[in-house]
Amino acid sequence: MAKALGIFDTAKKNLANKKNVINERQEQRFPCEQCGAVLRYAVGQESLVCDYCNHQQAIEKSTQTISEHSLREALAALERAPDQTNEVPHIGCDSCGAHFSYDAEQRSGECPFCSAPVVLTDGESVRFRAESLLPFAVTEKQASEAYRKWLKSLWFAPSKLKRYARADQSLNGVYLPYWTYDSDTSSQYRGERGETYFVSEWVTVVQNGRRVRRRQQVPKVRWHRVTGRVGRHFDDVLIGASDTLPRQITDRLHPWDLQALVPYDESYLSGLRSEVYQVPLDEGFDRARRVMSAKIKADVRADIGGDYQRVHSVNTRHSGTTFKHILLPLWTAAFRFSGKHYRFVINGRTAKVLGERPYSKIKIALVVVASLTAAGGFLVIASEGNLQGSSRPATYGY
Repeated sequence: MAKALGIFDTAKKNLANKKNVINERQEQRFPCEQCGAVLRYAVGQESLVCDYCNHQQAIEKSTQTISEHSLREALAALERAPDQTNEVPHIGCDSCGAHFSYDAEQRSGECPFCSAPVVLTDGESVRFRAESLLPFAVTEKQASEAYRKWLKSLWFAPSKLKRYARADQSLNGVYLPYWTYDSDTSSQYRGERGETYFVSEWVTVVQNGRRVRRRQQVPKVRWHRVTGRVGRHFDDVLIGASDTLPRQITDRLHPWDLQALVPYDESYLSGLRSEVYQVPLDEGFDRARRVMSAKIKADVRADIGGDYQRVHSVNTRHSGTTFKHILLPLWTAAFRFSGKHYRFVINGRTAKVLGERPYSKIKIALVVVASLTAAGGFLVIASEGNLQGSSRPATYGY
């Protein structure tokens, strides 16, 4: 129980030991050792860089281990904890003196007045702190190039869309929150195994334009009731914990090299946007179970065997379930085309691009017409061949 409590109580306890106990999230600054300006994370490197004097400061490597936490204990602790609502953090910029606020789900970003990097500590309302992350490995320049190639490669895209693949496309770096779940599963199932066999039957077929009767081996399926049990260990089932971007996009940005996770360090967030999770822990596990269920059903079908399978019921028991809360890097932007907004994202580790895109109705219509024309020509040729064939006397070998 101690580990489960620790993941979301650590921040509260640490703040309580300081002179100023706060209910809001505090700013975290990284001043340059040479000129005092605020440092930004140097994407792709293990260092921070100053925009003014170009001084670089290494990010100290953490010796902290990345651990899993008991889901059962964490959910039990949440039930006993009082309800809290997310606060909206009010921030005073040290660089220009401006005052502004972030959305409750935002963890880091920039001052809207002077663009100085701002990183916030998680407040008391944030139950689970991110304990690890994947640093950006793809630079903004590399991401822009991947985006331009993606736009130019789209099938059935409007011709004018290419102008959006310009070199000055502005991208935003963001760390999105994710849950990972590990679980040992044991599944009892009921179903049927179908085995194919053949019987000889008289069938009617068309041969040389004439209907004829002949014997043919016809496949049949014999069904047998089966029961059984399958087991599988799931490791790092990844579930997005943000509702900011379309899930059908962010869920397909894999693969992620989770073996390269590093302990959470706010230095990696400086100058980049990041978010606090919006999908609760238990809701995330419900989504993870649906992912696991699809793989378990595939295991059941393989265990049933035979040529065909029918699965009537699967009863799965989870044990030893653990989780991690992590941050993953993405580049994101949007463009407006023909009165509509389209969003796209780029994997900050692999440069894989996915996004929303427009379609050219004219190009699609031309392809459909061409396909129908080609199909019509094939039917004419085939019809002529049948007519020519039927004009000749049929010969049969006896």
